[in-house]
Amino acid sequence: MAMPTHIVAVGGFVENVQGEILLVKTQHNGWVFPGGQVEAGENLTDALMREIQEESGIDCIVSHLIGVYSNTGMYKWHDGVTDVPTKLMLDFVCRPIGGLLRTSEETSEVRWVQKEKVLELIHSPAIQTRYQAYLDFDGSIPYLEYVTKPQFDIRHDRRI
Repeated sequence: MAMPTHIVAVGGFVENVQGEILLVKTQHNGWVFPGGQVEAGENLTDALMREIQEESGIDCIVSHLIGVYSNTGMYKWHDGVTDVPTKLMLDFVCRPIGGLLRTSEETSEVRWVQKEKVLELIHSPAIQTRYQAYLDFDGSIPYLEYVTKPQFDIRHDRRI
């Protein structure tokens, strides 16, 4: 039996004391909340704190899990050649504890955005769905399976 290949990724909803959300603008995905792939041997919270710091300059602590997502569609990366495997994504609420806003090799803009204005900037249906789950969080964890290519389609939606 061949071992499956999955990407494990983490996303962080970093909210400051003014109730603003940290967003980063990326080359391929536009405005998103920060996050990225968990590296081999790295735990989830360390990976998320590293990704947020790398992408935005903001240091944070991870508070609690608020969503579990599977993108089960396989598609080609932006290079048109590399296959992107199934992804498992875990979203967390985070609290900033320091650092200064700055861009990175992955981000062209970084900013704090009023919570009610975030959806005006995010264009990806998957990221919009995950942000709405953050806004609607009531203590139960959403689990969604979706595909993003050729079009966004939710295939499974439940609470766990």
